[in-house]
Amino acid sequence: MRERFYRFMQGRYGQDAFTRFLLGAMLACVVLNLLVGSRFLSIMAWTLLIYAYFRLFSRNHAARFAENQRYLNATAKLRHWFDQQKRLKEERKYHHIYVCPKCRQKIRIPKGKGKIMVRCPKCRHEFQKRS
Repeated sequence: MRERFYRFMQGRYGQDAFTRFLLGAMLACVVLNLLVGSRFLSIMAWTLLIYAYFRLFSRNHAARFAENQRYLNATAKLRHWFDQQKRLKEERKYHHIYVCPKCRQKIRIPKGKGKIMVRCPKCRHEFQKRS
């Protein structure tokens, strides 16, 4: 059975970021439909599911790749912002992040050093902070 599935999927496009987005949007429509009971949400969920499966089983790699690239380009700024917030959250475990009062440059200081004099690398302004 597994071998038949592998032969069937051979040459198919498969899953990418846009397909995962479509399946997530479909799931959100299903959950909202359970709460609201809208015919429109039901039709939207089925449409998204059918289009996601169409993309999964498509053999037209160029068209599916182009669609995925358009999706990635459209969401690049939002994904970058979320990645940056995730990175900053991880940094806050071991560092304080201060802003220079003169030039507004962000400065990362290690935690646990007590009161220290901080020198801005951009404008060389010195100020005291607790780390």
